[in-house]
Order: sequence, then C-alpha cells, then structure tokens
Amino acid sequence: MSNITIGQYYNVNSIIHKLDPRVKLFGTLIFIVALFVANNSVSYAIITFSLVAVIIASKVPFIRLIKGMKQILIILIISSLCNMFFVKSGNTLVHFGAVNITSGGVIKAAYIGLRLIYLVIGTSVMTLTTKPSDMADGLEKSLGFLKVIKIPVHEIAMMMSLALRFIPTLMEETDKIIKAQTARGADFESGGLIRKVKNYIPILVPLFVSSIERALELATAMEARCYRGGVRTKFRPLKYNKTDIIAYGVQILFLAGIICANLLS
Repeated sequence: MSNITIGQYYNVNSIIHKLDPRVKLFGTLIFIVALFVANNSVSYAIITFSLVAVIIASKVPFIRLIKGMKQILIILIISSLCNMFFVKSGNTLVHFGAVNITSGGVIKAAYIGLRLIYLVIGTSVMTLTTKPSDMADGLEKSLGFLKVIKIPVHEIAMMMSLALRFIPTLMEETDKIIKAQTARGADFESGGLIRKVKNYIPILVPLFVSSIERALELATAMEARCYRGGVRTKFRPLKYNKTDIIAYGVQILFLAGIICANLLS
C-alpha cells in the first residue's frame, strides 16, 4: 500500500510547492497533451529534459515517484508487448513462425512504455507537491467559467479534494486489516491468482464497511457545521505572483517546442 503515491503530499520547501495550484494543474494538462502528441525522439527528449528539471526543482526523491510504477507494471508490459508484436512497420528484426518483430514495433513499444511511465511520474509530481485543499481550490477557480451553464464546480472540486484526502486514510485502514487478518492465520500469498483474489475478500468487506461509515460521519459533521457548497469564503484566496506568470510562459514554450519538433520530423 505504501507504493501508492496519489493523494500523498510531500512537505518540503521548493519552488514547485510554492506555485499556484492553478499553474500546476495547467502544467499537468499541458504535459499530458504533449505526451500524446509527441511522435519522435526529439519530442520525447524535450519531455524527458523538462520532467527531470521539474523533479529536481520539486526536491521530491525520485524513489518516491517511481513507487507508483508498480501499480501499472502489468499494463505497461502488456501494452508494450502488444505494440511490439502487432505493429508491422520498418525492418524485420526477429522472425520465428508467427512471431514477427519489426523495428517500427520496437520503437512504438518504447514510445508507449515511456508515455505510461512519464504519465504516472508527472501526475505524481503534481499530487506530491500540492495539498488536496489547494488542488480543490485551484480546480474550482480554473473551472469557474462553467458556473455560467449551472455546473456545480464547487461541489465537484470538493468531492475531488475529499477523495484525495482519504486515500492515505484508506491505505492505513487496509494495512491494519491485513495485519489483523494475518495475525488470525490468513494467508494472502499462497495459491494461484484466483485463490489470491478470494483471499482478499475478508479485507475488502470490512474496508468497504469502514469507508461507508467514514463517509456518513463526514456528511454528518458537514451538516452539523451548516456547510453549504459555493457560499464559503477562502482563508487564503489564491493570487498569482511573478513566479506563476513565468511558469505559465515556460509551459507555453514547452508545448510550442513539442509542436515544432513534431512538425519538423
């Protein structure tokens, strides 16, 4: 459970931590767009350099960022192998019976693998450097224009904030249940895949019940405090500073560099 990085905040003093959450949300969106439009080695080189620079500036340990990779390892392997075996472009590298691996398939598999890895690391940087409350405020401010068409932006942002807030709590609860079941003789490692899934049922049931109880307690607490969405004030209202404006400019230049690299290929 400690390998899950989403929803965990790494408290350290860095320039990335000090940025306005709206800047980080916009930067993450730009980064995801760049990942899906990049189609050559130059584009991925720009993305790699930019991601490394952001990680260094954030002062978040790299080992903490790659912990989340274990959760998508199976997806990463399957997607890479599918592209390697089924993309038939370029020169043939390996031919054995029905297996035909080409240079185009290998390159496509490498790009897909890098895309998934960078996607996880990039989003982890945002969540590790942004408090859930700040992220909710930034999302609410960024999507404020949707209020014109009666979309409950504040409620959506609040739900996202609460979901991120309770991810570490649910992780701790899961760890406690696993230890309690292990102390009673439960075995979660032996057997095949089907057996392992069945072994986790005694964990999922109490975890589900605990989650419902926490949700009801939170709803009761919010009602007791007369909470009403969209009418509360902010103790620390979001304000842009000079660093945020510069960060916006860097993000635009980054996207422009990716587009130019794609056009020149």
